[in-house]
Amino acid sequence: MKKTALIFLFLLSRNLFSQNVELRVLKSLNSGQMPIWDKTMKGVSFSIYGVMPATVIGIWSHGYFAKDKVMMRNSYKSFATIGFALGLSTGLKYLANRRRPFAQYPNDIIQKDKVGPFSFPSGHTTSAFATATALSLSYKKWYVTAPSFLYAGFVGYSRMRLGVHYPTDVLGGILIGIGSGLLTWKLDQVINNK
Repeated sequence: MKKTALIFLFLLSRNLFSQNVELRVLKSLNSGQMPIWDKTMKGVSFSIYGVMPATVIGIWSHGYFAKDKVMMRNSYKSFATIGFALGLSTGLKYLANRRRPFAQYPNDIIQKDKVGPFSFPSGHTTSAFATATALSLSYKKWYVTAPSFLYAGFVGYSRMRLGVHYPTDVLGGILIGIGSGLLTWKLDQVINNK
């Protein structure tokens, strides 16, 4: 059932934008040589590899030192959220088998980062939004939520700026990342009858 829903999501997201509109949007985000900005975007993209574990460890440490069992449990849910989102995202990449935009449109899109062959969904965006959702559900404070989602949105933008993802790849990553967090927290409520 979940697999069917995800395939439907992929097909819907691909049809949300006509290919011409999506290509025009991506082309505008990817155009121009700005070496310092592009290097910054690579750094933003790469930073998620440190932010994910730091988030889980940070939530756990906060719970441990404050002797807050709820926060410690939130760290486990955060770990599950990120792991589930990454697994789902990776599986969908091989299922969808969508070529990267720079490979599909070599005359229009400039590749500015090294990546694997498949495009949908954006794994970096998925990870960033799963992490932002986990942080937001753990702390439920605007001053945690706002910067978390701003950062996640910046990661999604960076993937398009670097020419390695279509806008619908990023949209798919957003939905999977947020959905994984909401699902994990809801399952925890159901399991614990809260």
